[in-house]
Amino acid sequence: MTNALLKIDGSDPTTARTALSSGIMVAQYFSNKNIEEELSKKGMHIPDIGIDLSTKVEYNPDLNTLTFTIPGLLGLVMQNITIILTAFALVREKEKGTMEQLIVTPIKSVELMIGKLIPYILIGYTDFLMVLALSIYWFRVPVSGSIFLLLLLGFDSIICALAIGMLISTAAKTQTQAMQGAFMVLLPTIILSGFIFPREQMPSVIRAISDIIPLTYFLDILRGIIIKGVNANLLLNQIIIMTSMGFALLLIAVLRFRKRLD
Repeated sequence: MTNALLKIDGSDPTTARTALSSGIMVAQYFSNKNIEEELSKKGMHIPDIGIDLSTKVEYNPDLNTLTFTIPGLLGLVMQNITIILTAFALVREKEKGTMEQLIVTPIKSVELMIGKLIPYILIGYTDFLMVLALSIYWFRVPVSGSIFLLLLLGFDSIICALAIGMLISTAAKTQTQAMQGAFMVLLPTIILSGFIFPREQMPSVIRAISDIIPLTYFLDILRGIIIKGVNANLLLNQIIIMTSMGFALLLIAVLRFRKRLD
């Protein structure tokens, strides 16, 4: 009898169940094959030549779907609220005619933009903390890694969402256009970021598109810290890419904002 241990990453229950069933089928195939080969030999009968497969599901032993879904929902709620609110920030002022009054004031354009963004930073971060508290105390999904690292990188993700919202706001002329622009960004983000469908199962072209979505990397960070308890070193690639995207998008948003004021 051959003993084998199959370890499965249970952070994604759908993928884990597929891997578990596939592993059992592979073990059963080789077990039956060995038995057939031995029994075909003359005068030989060895009953204990199969494979005794033991399985161990790590990170999410019960394959609880909430353990995988809640961390993704945490990032999605924060991003959606921040983008939608920020997308309306400038458009509302333009429709009311108060933007011209702000322009003639002695404050600089950067100061004006910072003043506009601070409330949405606070709102987005408050939403992040509220959903995090619900996930821990209501849905019983504990944070396996560093809370401090999670909160720090949550602020990083808010910068990305703010920049996207500002870009939509500077491009839209009405609140209706801002809403349409926000949904044009949010719907592909929900589908392609890995929140619903595993990115590993996506076609290469679709996965390449998902690589330019900031939420893709934040979901990896959230699930890595909350489910697996990994540290910053193992998430360094995602952190660098998300931070670079945030600063690049913010720089473009600032330049477009200043151009609109000029």
